[in-house]
Amino acid sequence: MSGLLEGKRLLITGVITDASIAFHAAKAAQEQGATVVLTGFGRIRLVERIAKRLPQEAPVVELDVQNGEHLETLAERVGAHVDGLDGVLHSIGYANPETCLGAPFLDAPWSDVGPALEVSSYSYASVVKAVAPLLREGASVIGMDFDARVAWPAYNWMGVAKAALESVNRYLARELGPRGVRANLVSAGPVKTMAAKSIPGFEQLEEGWSDRAPLGWDTLDPTPVAKTICAVFSDWLPATTGSMIMVDGGVHATGQ
Repeated sequence: MSGLLEGKRLLITGVITDASIAFHAAKAAQEQGATVVLTGFGRIRLVERIAKRLPQEAPVVELDVQNGEHLETLAERVGAHVDGLDGVLHSIGYANPETCLGAPFLDAPWSDVGPALEVSSYSYASVVKAVAPLLREGASVIGMDFDARVAWPAYNWMGVAKAALESVNRYLARELGPRGVRANLVSAGPVKTMAAKSIPGFEQLEEGWSDRAPLGWDTLDPTPVAKTICAVFSDWLPATTGSMIMVDGGVHATGQ
């Protein structure tokens, strides 16, 4: 019996450690038959070591989304490993934790807010544009979200960046649709990753989440998020685009 993603070629960004949602998405995708290429930022040797912990070691391509040369050459460098792409996972975000997260919202200077928007929101579009020559009809691009329809404690300017990401996704869906390419977001509940640990006040976000979730929620288990990403990569949502798919145990629906 073939896997859900048999024959799919995927680019997965944002792997930092083997606790990353992106790592678990790559692992689940490989288990479902996909070929995976990873991107790494900064400590490439570390990402390469993490890549060896996957069921099949995946190649790692360096990508700093603020580096124009990296973006301009991304399709060529990814193309050295796969002859096309059936999916892209954008799992990239950054905001200065000292000013944009936890601190008083109005105190964050534009010099910090601007890069947060560039890395966390604009780069979704810039990465998709960079690999557009590789995207095949039927491809699925996915951005990682944290529901930005409300103001969360401590999330501050990252919440604003996620709201911008949600808007970018809608415009990507409109732009890519005529090519037969889907664009969706997967909005995950709080998961204890390295990125999450860097958020001052993360405990406020996760506190009581499992109690409010109709299905319950385990902040130590990224598996439900990884499985949902695989489902969105698959051919089983052929007419779904511009959407935000919730994986939070149902908290978004409870009004609590």
